[in-house]
Formats: sequence, C-alpha cells, structure tokens
Amino acid sequence: MTETVATVPETRPGLFTLLREDVDCVFQRDPAARSRFEVITTYPGVHAILIQRLAHRLWHAGLRYPARLLSWLARLFTNIDIHPGATLGRRFFIDHGAGVVIGETAEIGNDVTLYHGVTLGGTTWNKGKRHPTLGDGVVIGAGAKILGAITLGDRVRVGANSVVVKDVPADRTVVGIPGKVVNRLAPVDGHGINLDHHLIPDPVGKAIACLMERIEVLEGRLREHGEPVQGECSVCDADDLCGATYKKMKKG
Repeated sequence: MTETVATVPETRPGLFTLLREDVDCVFQRDPAARSRFEVITTYPGVHAILIQRLAHRLWHAGLRYPARLLSWLARLFTNIDIHPGATLGRRFFIDHGAGVVIGETAEIGNDVTLYHGVTLGGTTWNKGKRHPTLGDGVVIGAGAKILGAITLGDRVRVGANSVVVKDVPADRTVVGIPGKVVNRLAPVDGHGINLDHHLIPDPVGKAIACLMERIEVLEGRLREHGEPVQGECSVCDADDLCGATYKKMKKG
C-alpha cells in the first residue's frame, strides 16, 4: 500500500509578523535608526506601511471605503500615498518617504527599498493591471518614476530621478530618462541588500571619454603623416577652440 503525502500550502504570514519585520528591517538599511521605539514613533515610511497593511486586509475583505479612509489618513500624516489595493512584500522599507506614490495594482516583492519622491504609477485609465511589479531586493533612488504595467526583476537598482517605462531583467542598474540599463550587478547572496545606489555609472561621461580618446588617436595619425593639427588643448584649455568653432558655425 502506497502512502500519499499531502502538500501543505504556504501559510500567509500574520499581520503582526509582517509589521514586526517592517520595523526590524529598518536597522539593516538606515544607520540613523537607534531603537524600535524611535522607529515606530518617528518614521513616516514605517507608519505608512503599517497602515497600508491594515487597509489592504480591509480592502480584500470588501470594506473598500474604510480601507480608502485609512489610506487617506496615512497620506495626510505621512505625505505617502499607497493605495490599499497595492500588494506589499515582506520587509518593505520607505526611507524618508515624502512624496512616494504607489498605485492600486502595484506589486512589490520582498526586501524592497524606496527613497523619497518615488512613483509607481500607471500609464492608462483602463481598469486592470496598470502599475509596476517589483521583484525581490529592488532599490529605487529618490525621485525615480516607474510607470506602467512593467516588471523590474530581482535586485534591480534604479538611479535617482530616472523614468523607467520598460521591463528590466534581474541584476541590472537603470539610469536616465527614459531609463536605460547601464550595468549588470553580481547577485547578492542570502538576504543581503545592495544599497549602493549612488554608485551609478555615467554613460554620457564614458561616451565623451571614448570620443576624446578617439580624437587623440586620429590626431596622432595626422601628425605621423605630417598633417598640421590646429587647436590642440590640454585638459580643460579648450575654450579658445570651442569659441572659434562656435563663431565659424554662426558665420556659416
């Protein structure tokens, strides 16, 4: 006689478990945090998340108006607007929080960090999925806008003030308007979270450096063939050359 083993469905974490994790994760991502009492009483990002988790339960229980009222109160006191229909993962952290907006159909994974001014917004008035989905360990810099029903993979980092409107694979860094992938990150082992969102590559500076190097090579070849090379400059002494070029362009 063969025995069958019943699969046990994953249990949904309790509300107090989620709230405790939200408070504890602050100490991993904000060196200014000193005590749980300080975090619970003075962190608007934590207040907004705590209220949204309660409002989310009311929302799915069919108590839509009480849920929206709680959401409005949270926005009134924290300047953070999270729709009660949004799905928040575990150990979610909003640093500073001012101006953060998260839409109704947004889905946020575990261990996600948002800085102030971030928007997870929609690009259509149609009902249904219209807000972003964030994977685990995502970090979004201050002022960034993630728009539309797009997906950011696990451990994606978005630079400050970037505007992302397309899907981003896991372990990428995105910067610019519109957002472009500029770097691939090495995965972080365990529950480690890479908060080095300030270490953002400069694609424009890199392109200029490549152009300068190419110009130097071409000028070297001209000299080898005895051709005169005018307007030579060193480091930042290019004002005369740039000014002369500008005058020629105006005359032409």
